[in-house]
Amino acid sequence: MGKLTVTGMVMSVSPVGEYDRRVVILTKERGKISAFARGARKPNSPLLAGTSPFAFGEFEVFEGKNSYTISQLHIQNYFRELAEDVEAAYYGFYFMEFADYYAREYADERKMLALTLQSFRALAKKTIPYPLIRRIFEMRTMIVNGEFPDVNTLGAEGDTLYTLQFIASTPLQKLYTFKVSDKVYASLAEIIDLHMKKVIDRKFHSMEILCSLQTTAE
Repeated sequence: MGKLTVTGMVMSVSPVGEYDRRVVILTKERGKISAFARGARKPNSPLLAGTSPFAFGEFEVFEGKNSYTISQLHIQNYFRELAEDVEAAYYGFYFMEFADYYAREYADERKMLALTLQSFRALAKKTIPYPLIRRIFEMRTMIVNGEFPDVNTLGAEGDTLYTLQFIASTPLQKLYTFKVSDKVYASLAEIIDLHMKKVIDRKFHSMEILCSLQTTAE
């Protein structure tokens, strides 16, 4: 117990009382943690911006018997670009909800944090389509957590098999550097959806909202 500095990304935020916030942070050092930010909802609070969803950086916390309390923040990236694009923002919320499903306290979540951070950078850059970023993130997350099979056993062929192999094995820095045809994307999405139904026992509220937004836009 005592003072601790963790590097992480804010996954979700909820109000507590009149001025406080409870945040869930995906960290390198402690896995997924919940922490209280006292007075963070006051307009002049130094904790206001850094306890918003998607904020990435260092969090100085005091570890109590049953919870953490944030004392200072050193934010490196707020991903404000996503706030300017409703669709991108909801993809971000979906990624956080998906990561939250797998992350655990005191688990080694360094790979999960690195993947999430790289995925948010891809959303911000907009160099490849959001739906493809989603599918890459879903598949790689399941791989990180040991819940995606050997891609060579899935019955895929040609460009679809090559895409699956690339997602499974390429370094994070090169993960979001390609595009695929509509045909390959449809095949990729079908394979990932089928496997998610086997290993994930819940629906994600943020994806339901995102699908609703996309339907309305059409």
